[in-house]
Amino acid sequence: MVRLQKFLADAGVASRRAGEQIILSGRVSVNGEVVQKLGTKLDPAHDTVAVDGQPVRAKKKLYVALHKPRGYLCSRQDPDERRTIGELLPAEWGNLYSVGRLDYQSEGLLFLTNDGSFCLKLTHPRYGVRKTYLATIEGRFEPSVLKGFREGVKVDGELLRAESTRVVSPGPSCSVVEVVLTEGKNREVRRLFEAANLTVSRLQRVRIGPVRLGELKPGRWRTLTESEIESLIAGL
Repeated sequence: MVRLQKFLADAGVASRRAGEQIILSGRVSVNGEVVQKLGTKLDPAHDTVAVDGQPVRAKKKLYVALHKPRGYLCSRQDPDERRTIGELLPAEWGNLYSVGRLDYQSEGLLFLTNDGSFCLKLTHPRYGVRKTYLATIEGRFEPSVLKGFREGVKVDGELLRAESTRVVSPGPSCSVVEVVLTEGKNREVRRLFEAANLTVSRLQRVRIGPVRLGELKPGRWRTLTESEIESLIAGL
């Protein structure tokens, strides 16, 4: 059972607040009966909802995992005509939006959905969803700087902090470092390394919560399984 105003929002009729006004104005009926009481609940699988006499159906919720390639924007259009993730998805999925973002030069796991609640829960800092990145660092660096990342680094007045870090593959000319974040601030991994005068030559997100990038090829997508969706929500 869901509240009527939530049903209208999920169906794309209006925001919840605007939906409340539509209900109060007597424009909504459930099973042929006008409903003007806020908080009225219904069963979307069995009840019939209409607005101004026109049937309203809830949109099918979609949850998609995409391997975003480097050199793509997390948007549908770009005034500079750069490539966007919209080019990688079926045309009929124009109502999907990205759950968080990866910058133009970053790559890896990205979720897309038309479920606003799912998006909020995976992106709002209060839920602390872990996101795991592999950063390739140019040149030699002291692993001790990673301790500072865990303690927190002030950058432009903003505190950036990694939950965990470890060196995956050390080397004299480049190293691969794993960084786990829970807040997802703008360009957080790159800014952490920039604060230590280190250059990130490649940045790939390999995991969000319990869902891994795995063998998904660059530019390819798949729908999330029911168990993956449940496991993402269960940890919040």
